[in-house]
Amino acid sequence: MNNLRNYLIVTASYWGFTLSDGALRMLVLFHFFKMGYSPFTLAFLFLLYEAAGIFANLGGGWLASRFGITRALSAGLALQVVGLMMLTMLNPAWGAAASVAWVVATQGVAGVAKDITKTASKSAIKITAIDSSNQLFRWVAWFTGSKNAMKGVGFFIGGLTLETVGFQTGISIMAALLGMAFFTVISTLPIHLGQAAASKTIRELFSKSPGVNMLAAARVFMFGARDVWFVVGLPVFLYSAGWGFWEVGGFLAAWTIGYGMIQATAPTFVRRSQDGFSREIPAARIWALVLTAVPAVLAIAIATIDANTLQLVLIVVGGLGLFGVPFAVNSSLHSYLILAYAGSKKAAEDVGFYYAANALGRLIGTLASGYLFQKGGLIACIVGSAMMLALCAAITFLLPFRSEALTADPSAQPQV
Repeated sequence: MNNLRNYLIVTASYWGFTLSDGALRMLVLFHFFKMGYSPFTLAFLFLLYEAAGIFANLGGGWLASRFGITRALSAGLALQVVGLMMLTMLNPAWGAAASVAWVVATQGVAGVAKDITKTASKSAIKITAIDSSNQLFRWVAWFTGSKNAMKGVGFFIGGLTLETVGFQTGISIMAALLGMAFFTVISTLPIHLGQAAASKTIRELFSKSPGVNMLAAARVFMFGARDVWFVVGLPVFLYSAGWGFWEVGGFLAAWTIGYGMIQATAPTFVRRSQDGFSREIPAARIWALVLTAVPAVLAIAIATIDANTLQLVLIVVGGLGLFGVPFAVNSSLHSYLILAYAGSKKAAEDVGFYYAANALGRLIGTLASGYLFQKGGLIACIVGSAMMLALCAAITFLLPFRSEALTADPSAQPQV
């Protein structure tokens, strides 16, 4: 019962964080787009956010092992409040260069906050589910899916907030709500949850099993393939086609909520096996190939169909809506497999390493999104997505059918 209670507290606190993170992305993107910034400059605003995530995930995994998940989770929430409050200090009189530098810095703080929080939260599932009724895949799927649904709601709230209460007021409200989540975590979760012997050297921290390494490499290209169109290309394309901020935010919200719902039900798409790998890995390979095909076909359709603006928007919205189905199933399978590959003694460090790769993919995708859209429009972004997914699918075929952690640590056996 305590495990379920802790799981629910971690999930609820991460929901609140993710809601603010999604809203913040829309607020910053559209606020500066209204000010006339180019697509590549908009991508640059998120550069430190994504780059910081690479190191924050590695550090977050170590912190969660060394000081416990509760401390790491509360530190992430507190940092997000700091980043939000820094944004409220933004002054239009500073000029373009100073404003961009300040926003990049605040996004760096938010990036650290996000990935420390995510690593701590995902690691908590491994700890709390280990003695549950063989529900690891279901708990991972529900946690990941519901989190992304909250992020979708955040996208909508961000677009709506910008058109109603404005940039600074909206950010202040979010900071206050996250402050409440911080005090909830500190006062309700066991202070030593997930605390273990952390790695003592950098070499030990980076010494991972083949399964963790291959899955991390696949994750780089999978999330780069999403963000190459999602971060800058698609929102600017839709706004340029005549959509309002709340409409763009609403579409991104609907896509992310639908994606999250599919993630949460991913166990119904995949037959589970006793060993946790023999059916799950072939499923990951098949879904990776299906995912690769979607942007490839969409790019061909856009290039060959002579369509007006409305028709083109419908094709893009429909195609990228379809993209969400295999992407959600793939993402859920990956989120399960990293915990199946991870050793229970240092699960937080393994998860942190994996999500550092995730952050690297987002960084590559973010920069490519602004650059490719500026050079070749949305079709260039979609072609880039297809190429990254082809690499992801190829790496997925190298995933091993066992975890090295099982030999050294029997308690790391995946619960399916």
